[in-house]
Order: sequence, then C-alpha cells, then structure tokens
Amino acid sequence: MPSQTDTANRVRFKAGRPNVTPAAAAALELAQVPELLLLARHLHGDWGDLSERDCLQNELAVLLDMRILSRFVLPTGSVTWIVTEADRSATTILLVETD
Repeated sequence: MPSQTDTANRVRFKAGRPNVTPAAAAALELAQVPELLLLARHLHGDWGDLSERDCLQNELAVLLDMRILSRFVLPTGSVTWIVTEADRSATTILLVETD
C-alpha cells in the first residue's frame, strides 16, 4: 500500500497538451515563476487559492473526468487560472485580466 507521501507526490490526472496564453507567459516571466511549477502543483492536486467548496469540486472532477480548475496568485499580484479540460486533451494556463 502506498504511503500518504507517495500519494501526495503522484500526478493525479493526465494534463493532455499543455498551453500557456501569451499574457500568462508574460506575467509568469515578470513574476519569475516557472510555468512548469504551477502546472506541477495543479497536476499533483494543489488547487492554489480556491475555496474549500471549489477544492472539493476538483476532487470530484478528478474522479468523474470533469473539468479541473486551479487558481494561483503570483508574487506580483497577478492571478492565473489553470484549466484541464474534461476530456483531458489539454491544460491551459490563463491570466485573469483585471480592469
């Protein structure tokens, strides 16, 4: 039986094709946060800055092959979303545009 540490370090679902929008790539570069770091956190079940309810929704989404969302606030204050499609064909990192 795997230990709790082994389970926490395991990729939880397939990412499909990784995509980063140009705006998100620029924000990540400015914040000096590697996109691979956020993608890894997402794939390992670290949903970032989501409510408890949204985290529980993600846990269900992993089991039922539904869309999975994570939200990360960068050191610069910019907000990114990571979205894995329900069919696991793609995972996209997006920048939240604010007015």
